[in-house]
Amino acid sequence: MKKTSSRLLFLALATLFFPTACGPKEAAAPPPPPVVLVAEATEADVPIFSEAIATLNGFTNAQIHAQVSGYLVKQVYTEGSHVNQGDLLFQIDPKTFQADLDKAKADLASAQAQEIKAKQDLDRYAALVKSGAVSQQEYQNQTQNHDSAVARVQAAQAVVQTAQINLGYTQITAPISGVAGSALAQLGDLVSPSTELTTISTVDPIQAAFTITEQFYLNNADRIAEVSALPMEKRPESIELLLADGTPYPRKGRFYYIDRQIQVSTGAMTAYALFPNPDRLLRPGQYAKVRGVTQKIEGAVLVPQRAVNELQSLFQIVVIKPDNTAEIRNVTVGNQAGSSWIITSGLKAGEKVVVEGIQKCQNGQPVTPEPYVPGASSSTNTPPAPTGNN
Repeated sequence: MKKTSSRLLFLALATLFFPTACGPKEAAAPPPPPVVLVAEATEADVPIFSEAIATLNGFTNAQIHAQVSGYLVKQVYTEGSHVNQGDLLFQIDPKTFQADLDKAKADLASAQAQEIKAKQDLDRYAALVKSGAVSQQEYQNQTQNHDSAVARVQAAQAVVQTAQINLGYTQITAPISGVAGSALAQLGDLVSPSTELTTISTVDPIQAAFTITEQFYLNNADRIAEVSALPMEKRPESIELLLADGTPYPRKGRFYYIDRQIQVSTGAMTAYALFPNPDRLLRPGQYAKVRGVTQKIEGAVLVPQRAVNELQSLFQIVVIKPDNTAEIRNVTVGNQAGSSWIITSGLKAGEKVVVEGIQKCQNGQPVTPEPYVPGASSSTNTPPAPTGNN
């Protein structure tokens, strides 16, 4: 009786804790297809931009030197200010040069007096030689004296002119209009023609120097030659300038020229552009970026950048076929255009690609596609690159 009771108690407990152990097994329902966000590949004409780091410099940079030696007694201009051509910058002590000029003028007056006397003597000898009162030799000697007096007058005039020029050089003026830099000599310094006093830079227009590769030059040689043949004022204003903080400069520039040679060590070339700068916002030595359209692709196939994944130098996308199954496909990409990527082969315009939820996709498996809205928040994150066969 005790053994029978124990068996009945065990069967009751087994039935309580394992109710399905003896019943039929039900099949589990398959999970629904994963939800993915898709976008349609579009077709458009896309301009391709190229950027380069640029260094700004004055269109003309004039180093100001003294042309005579003397002591600096005055600085007239304000450092960093705009000066006009002909404005007085510095004054060298003129007293010595004024004395030289006064002496040269006195010597000229003396030579002119001697020339007048020699001319009077020559005229008198001309009358006497006709009457035979003086010999022909005496007349010729007087002619030579007069010619020497004329030469001394001309030499004295040259000395006066030189002294006037040197006196004028004591006033150092601006040879061009532009922004004047710091004074490199102080009042009281003894300056000479080897002394650099300051630099003036023409900054309107201002010049931007940037580097291009030899390959870029070869690819665009025809276009460069076409623009270079135009007068400067007729060249297109097609180059943008981005300041160091990323702010776009409001005025566009024109292509100027490309340097004469390729740098042997780098295989690069220096190109130049000119930008209007009437407000003098841009200054020499400033760093910026230049940006311009270097190519236009017609009928380019575009997809969002997030739809393209790179895997071991291969680029892959997930295409949603008409039956809502996923196809992992290798593609060839071109340049990036804004927030899109150009697909050069492997995809046609109008095909749908997965932008978010790629990690949920398997080759040939069904998905539930929903439209991708750029900028909308989504809990689906972009995953690692998909793998699979085409």
